[in-house]
Amino acid sequence: MTNMSNPQEEAPTIYLIDGHAQIFRAYFAIRTPMNSPVTGEPTQAVYGFAGMLFKLYLQYRPTHVAMAIDMPGKTFRDELYADYKAQREPPPDDFHPQEQRILEMTRLFGIPILGVSGAEADDVIATCTRRILADSDRAETLIRIVSRDKDLEQLLSDRVSMFDIHKDEMIDANTLSETKGIRPDQVIDMLTLTGDTVDNIPGVAGIGPKTASKLIKQYGSIDGILAHLDEIKGKRKTNIESARDCLPLNRQLVTLKHDVELDFTLDDARTGHIDGAGLRKLFETLGFRRYTHEVDALMPTTQSPPTPATASAGTEGFDESLFAIEATTPVGTGESAASTGYEKAEDCAYRAITTREQLTRLVQDLRAAPIISVDTETIGLGRRAALCGLAFSWREREAVYVPVKSPNPTEHLDQNTVLGELRPLLEDPDVGKCGHNLKYDALVLRHADIRLRGIVFDSMIASQLLGTSAHNLDHLAGTELHHAMIPISRLIGPRDEAQKTLDQIPLDQVTPYAAEDADVALRLFATFQPRLAAEGMAALADVEMPLVEVLADMESNGIRIDPGQLLSQKTELTGRIDQLRARILESAGESFNLDSPKQLADILFNKLDLPVGKRKKTGPSTDVEVLEKLANREDLPPEKTLVPRLIVEYRQLAKLVNTYLDNLRHSIYKADGRIHASFVQLGAATGRLSSGGPNLQNIPVRTKVGRQIRKAFVAEPGHLLICADYSQIELRILAHLSEDPALTAAFTNDMDIHTAVAAEVFGVPVEEVTPEQRGHAKVINFGIIYGVTAYGLARRIEGLDQKSAQELINDYRRRFPGIDDFLHHCVDQALNQGYVATILGRRRRIEQIHSRNGSTRALGERLAINTVVQGSATGDLIKTAMVNLYRRIYREDLPLKILVQIHDELILEAPADIAQDQAAIVEEEMERAMQMRVPLKVDVGIGADWFSAK
Repeated sequence: MTNMSNPQEEAPTIYLIDGHAQIFRAYFAIRTPMNSPVTGEPTQAVYGFAGMLFKLYLQYRPTHVAMAIDMPGKTFRDELYADYKAQREPPPDDFHPQEQRILEMTRLFGIPILGVSGAEADDVIATCTRRILADSDRAETLIRIVSRDKDLEQLLSDRVSMFDIHKDEMIDANTLSETKGIRPDQVIDMLTLTGDTVDNIPGVAGIGPKTASKLIKQYGSIDGILAHLDEIKGKRKTNIESARDCLPLNRQLVTLKHDVELDFTLDDARTGHIDGAGLRKLFETLGFRRYTHEVDALMPTTQSPPTPATASAGTEGFDESLFAIEATTPVGTGESAASTGYEKAEDCAYRAITTREQLTRLVQDLRAAPIISVDTETIGLGRRAALCGLAFSWREREAVYVPVKSPNPTEHLDQNTVLGELRPLLEDPDVGKCGHNLKYDALVLRHADIRLRGIVFDSMIASQLLGTSAHNLDHLAGTELHHAMIPISRLIGPRDEAQKTLDQIPLDQVTPYAAEDADVALRLFATFQPRLAAEGMAALADVEMPLVEVLADMESNGIRIDPGQLLSQKTELTGRIDQLRARILESAGESFNLDSPKQLADILFNKLDLPVGKRKKTGPSTDVEVLEKLANREDLPPEKTLVPRLIVEYRQLAKLVNTYLDNLRHSIYKADGRIHASFVQLGAATGRLSSGGPNLQNIPVRTKVGRQIRKAFVAEPGHLLICADYSQIELRILAHLSEDPALTAAFTNDMDIHTAVAAEVFGVPVEEVTPEQRGHAKVINFGIIYGVTAYGLARRIEGLDQKSAQELINDYRRRFPGIDDFLHHCVDQALNQGYVATILGRRRRIEQIHSRNGSTRALGERLAINTVVQGSATGDLIKTAMVNLYRRIYREDLPLKILVQIHDELILEAPADIAQDQAAIVEEEMERAMQMRVPLKVDVGIGADWFSAK
């Protein structure tokens, strides 16, 4: 590695900071807790990151700086592989508030922060790198990637290097060759073979970096390795053969995208726009006295950079001790509340309940309260963790802790006694409960044989609806209540040491910690509830809050899986995949890597001389859209279209095996033979549910072979599954919101909506609509919800050019003026207010709507339309139906269980002899979930498995 302690760069240089990697590095670099003397918030990561920025600016004098970050939500890699990063633990509770402060500080430095939904920071860096390298006017610009992430090594070149600023070391292509024995273009093959334990990408068993490097050096690539597999002996060969089908997916996961949509130019990153006053104010708030002086040295430096020879004089001597730990007294360890400006646990009345008399009185007090806050403490983590105790609060700044485990059993009541007294209260739906992340508490109590009922408010859900910067309890206590909470590390020890569990901690220490959680949640209820009403989200909260209880019930129920069915399908599909591979190679007339886009493009467009559908910067595209169009070309001889047709099927089957069949089988809980997916209530921007462990939202439905997976989802013996989904719900929502007379009439009269629309658009009687016209109308109907363009419509309808597509859209808008007005209203709301809202008032900010980039702005317009329609359908409506149905189940004591929700579909389970009656109840509740201008229609099926029920 090249030492960079005294750089002498004459060429302009952009430093691309790998944001979250550097934030995490700063967080774990300083282990001593640091807190602001003004706000009490944690600050050690902010302090370390600030030191890194000062070092970069004062020692290296960059001309351009930008920072890439990961955006919230799923990425395209999660869609490819449900277990992507599944083993990563969530960040510590004090990470997110510091992350927000770091982003604030970075902006004050004048550094643009780049993030793209659906992609990762590495993809953003790859895209920036590609753009700069491709710009002939920037041929002298050097790129330094501030990271040591091995995934980024694939970007190295003569102008691109990676820079470890903490060690002053640079990694370039020569360094890579010297240390790993590979070239940058071979990094993807290296990562494909070795996998990545951090990202949960499986590699080839027994092949680590050294072995992978040796094999790649010997055979050049994975293709070369596979072509010479006979030369590889023993277990290594067996392992490669066993992993062969996984390698294409691995390659997709480790390959960085170079073409994400990004509104960025090099000039945006030019330094010299530092907000000195803002930085000084921030550092004073955080207690960083040293850094307030460094700002003075920074300002003239960035405005008029001195030469490297005089740099030290201009900065008054850069102090390497900036990276040292500045000792501060952690909040709650001796400082008074007045000195920090923060309230602490010592200012509140917290006590333990340790006798039967106290417990009886507690239950009386809780029943008399208008609302109670509930929190559980556990031994370890997870939904099946053992209970350590429960905390309650019913008056602000007062709370109690009821232990059931501690180091001294004589100090408290036993679990059976405690739960026996509390069960009627906890299971009473008329006793309103609030808390923070109550779904977890409900699952913990379910494991202790208590069904928590009466959930009316969850401060975590409220904070997500209101769009706060972070949603953990510690952060909200600080930002909303100015209350510094007791850190868990003070009780069980720091993360990097052998931690204790709460049952090993003395009761006098656990009590204030546990009681504080319940108290803060109660106070957040009083803070957030009026804000939700003021923001027009009271009706939305009336659905989202009780939904917490529904989801806890669903996760506890799970759904039964037949592992034999999954294994049988895998065996069958694996055999079919092998046959397809052989047929493709035979039809191509030569051996090549089916999973290499470059090699496939060479076969398709050079050897077979097929027409190129579209091009990317790297050459002709071989994505699924191109392949499907080639496969369906009737003007080409069948032997020409055979290879693309087989490749489409090959890819579909490989994804089914890798992403679904294996993953579902491994997710079965052995104790009951069911999978218990976790449902994330607000995991999607539209408000729809997402799921994980495993992800059920993307179970295939389009292909016949994909639908076969549903056969593995089975009912318990003596029971049947009930599957109910809304019919054309997004179009019905569109009719309701737009109030368009023609669309409303079609639904009111129960007409075939696509035929009715075709009759309007093409100006013919309903009985004369052709199948082709109906098909075109169907594409437009669903496309309009997603803001389809003429270009997009032409791509969806074979044989339709862009001009004809535009005419079709224009005809549609003329015939349905209410829809056109509604679409404009969605865009105008986003432009004027910065957000759009669903039927129940669910808000989503549309940041892209004000972009200077035309394509990004168009994306914002499409998001504005889609969010209102889809958010109202798969967010507001289906959730309302779930809450209403759940309440009826318990009100009438129905033998009906809600198991799974996927988009606009519910899967339930009922005894076989009364399944028909229960299905009628489901249909009734779903169809009357909301009063709309058009009737809601639900399709219901019953069967022994999900496939037969559909």
